[in-house]
Amino acid sequence: MSLITEKYTYENYKRTTVEGERRYATPSGALPSVTTILDKMKSAEKREALANWKKRVGTAEAQRITTESANIGTIIHAMIEAYILGEDYSAGSNLIFQRAFPLAETVIKEGLVNVDQYWGTEVPLYYPGLYAGTTDCVGMWKGEPAIIDFKTTKKPKKREWIDDYFLQGSAYAMAHNEVYGTDIKRTVIMMIVWDGAEAGRYQEFVVEGEEFDKYSTDWAAKVGAYYDKYN
Repeated sequence: MSLITEKYTYENYKRTTVEGERRYATPSGALPSVTTILDKMKSAEKREALANWKKRVGTAEAQRITTESANIGTIIHAMIEAYILGEDYSAGSNLIFQRAFPLAETVIKEGLVNVDQYWGTEVPLYYPGLYAGTTDCVGMWKGEPAIIDFKTTKKPKKREWIDDYFLQGSAYAMAHNEVYGTDIKRTVIMMIVWDGAEAGRYQEFVVEGEEFDKYSTDWAAKVGAYYDKYN
């Protein structure tokens, strides 16, 4: 049985690619995705760090790691979504499913246990005239409305490494608040390590209060800079 409480009616928006950018066909026109804006406005320092990593491990190995990470991340996300929708998420017998199943179970047991109410999963959102995107989950976390995103990582992450995830959370919260009249001021990142000695380790990062306000301000600045540069 589905765990969704249909408090809001979420509509799907067709995704398109325009000049290499992901866009969503929303009621206020074709809008760039949150991830597109983050990528376009990525700092030189972050671009250099990524380039150095690829150089260090080699192009072929970097591609292998990226592909493997994307594949297992997709399956874990699908399993968690199936759980929320009340569907069987244990289907699949290949190696990647066998690796993903216990990882998804950990997120469910250690992370979703604190979700009191699910308003939607894979929720399409847009901020009129500015941007759009899809968040993994919206609902009530420990009694408070929150944007909840599920992330996978090859190695454990430090909080200071994942500010883009926090910016995403603020972007989705602002969009949800604008369109649905909510007052979401909290992002919860539920992360699972999928490789190495710490595979299966669950990490959780919560952004709220002044920190949430800071990321909301930073996100608004990035959106403004994006439109100044590309439009």
